[in-house]
Amino acid sequence: MGKKDEEYIMRERKRWAFFGIPWTFTVYTLKEKKLVVDKGFFTSVKNEILLYRILDLSYSRTLGQKLFGLGTVTVYSKDKTNPTLEIKNIRHSNDFYESLSEAIENDRIRMKMRQSELIDVDYPSDADGDT
Repeated sequence: MGKKDEEYIMRERKRWAFFGIPWTFTVYTLKEKKLVVDKGFFTSVKNEILLYRILDLSYSRTLGQKLFGLGTVTVYSKDKTNPTLEIKNIRHSNDFYESLSEAIENDRIRMKMRQSELIDVDYPSDADGDT
């Protein structure tokens, strides 16, 4: 058999904004090395983003989300299929954001990477910007 699935750090289910009811078929699972998105009921789709490929995160809450205890975490990454992933209408959204941020940093340390290694930057050939 294959190796055992790694334990997850946190798991959240997308919810309807109306009363925060979890009647959707989307689950976000934060693991040690990746963020996994499972979607679908009749047709299931699983996608993952390796944590070291995530460039930035943002966290937001609308008034409606605040009323029902929900929030949105937006992930910006170098992933081909999900360069911008909106993790919308989840409970414990701030905890998920903080856990994801910490896991990203831990994975970059594990991989001995810096964020600048993931970003394509054009540097001028000299300090004045002349080429």
